[in-house]
Amino acid sequence: MLITITGKHIEITDAIRSHVEEKVSKLPRYYDSVGQIEVVLDGNEGGGQSVEIIVHAEHNDMLIAKETGTDTYTCIDTVVHKMERQLKKAKEKQRTHKAPSVAEIRGASQLPDEETTAS
Repeated sequence: MLITITGKHIEITDAIRSHVEEKVSKLPRYYDSVGQIEVVLDGNEGGGQSVEIIVHAEHNDMLIAKETGTDTYTCIDTVVHKMERQLKKAKEKQRTHKAPSVAEIRGASQLPDEETTAS
């Protein structure tokens, strides 16, 4: 998995880099097909910060989460939490749209018919 951290109008210190890497490295546990993660930190003129996470996954899935605030570390934590929710939702969507397994099909075919049991 490739993690890219970019800073616009802000210096990426070692502490910020390690905090981002620590938080973002846990994201693939929520969705297996995560291939690349981009983190963009932007320091605005008014003293505010914005953090954006872009996750590239298989099947051309691209998930984006963004948070704006005054504290960089709080923004990082919040945006990672938002991305976790998106990845969980994508995983659940993928799981529910899969074809039924052979065991599920066999189990459904062995159920008794309502008409034969009612007689």
